[in-house]
Amino acid sequence: MLDSLRFIGRLATRPKTLGAVAPSSRALGRKMAEQIDVDETGPVLELGPGTGVATAALIARGIAPERITAVEYDAGFARLIAARFAGITVINGDAFRLETTLGERRGPFIGALSGVPLLNFSVSERQQFLDGVLARLKPGAPYIQFSYGLQCPVKPSPGVTVVQAAFVPFNLPPARVWVYRKG
Repeated sequence: MLDSLRFIGRLATRPKTLGAVAPSSRALGRKMAEQIDVDETGPVLELGPGTGVATAALIARGIAPERITAVEYDAGFARLIAARFAGITVINGDAFRLETTLGERRGPFIGALSGVPLLNFSVSERQQFLDGVLARLKPGAPYIQFSYGLQCPVKPSPGVTVVQAAFVPFNLPPARVWVYRKG
């Protein structure tokens, strides 16, 4: 309940940085985390972890907290994630400016999960965001994005594939999990 109140407070003050009326459900977090190969070694990137639902699901699946780098735009949510999940690297920064935000933690990552509300941004901003994330992943590694839209939030460029990996009706609102991969 407290997470819902935090979320509503952020929605009222910064609506563009949030794309929903409630925090993501545990079911959505699990479906996103299922797309990461737990047997693959290396770091995982999480963009826009919010209240940490997908973070908790990653850890529950066996990803050690020390392998997770979380980039959160909202300072309050960044503090919450750091307090809630000992051992993960939390960066209070802009996921649209990964070059600056990540600094020396440039990857390659074995996968990336995103709760960034991409549909709140222009098509060109979304495309630049996707290209920036994919450039930091190992070849073929998944970039996992959830969205409330019926179509994928970013049309893939040549050489990039996208599939709908899951539909989560028990989320407010219902969500789709999209997995992008490059070469």
